[in-house]
Amino acid sequence: MTRQGHDQLSEELRRLKGVERPAISAAIGRAREHGDISENAEYDAAKEKQAMIEARIRQIEDRLARAEVVDASGQPPDVVRFGTTVVLEDLDTGDEVTYRIVGEDEADVSRGLLSVSSPVARALIGKRIEDQVKVVVPKGKREYEVRDIRFDS
Repeated sequence: MTRQGHDQLSEELRRLKGVERPAISAAIGRAREHGDISENAEYDAAKEKQAMIEARIRQIEDRLARAEVVDASGQPPDVVRFGTTVVLEDLDTGDEVTYRIVGEDEADVSRGLLSVSSPVARALIGKRIEDQVKVVVPKGKREYEVRDIRFDS
């Protein structure tokens, strides 16, 4: 994963442990004060939220423990690789799209963050400016030309 992705997961973990976990414990305590917990919807909802928070904490801890932070910014942006931002021209429509190749945990296509394991990213890895690439995506076949490659911080 990128340094930025690692930092974001670390921050989420700090927030979950330092803010969310204590808040949900307090909510469970308040719900218990309302009496019989066997028919207490507030208690059930708080316990369910607690389980989701604890599961997310375990998931993030596991990902951070197994993460390999890759900083490719010291390499020249001559080919598409992990961590690069690539500007593509859709050869069918003429539209330009910009993607940054990131780890799976960081991917968010709506923000231009493309998972390194996605079909488009796999097809782009190793390509140079002006190379063309054909990719099969859920909407059908797409053909792109690489217009620019750079490292964004």
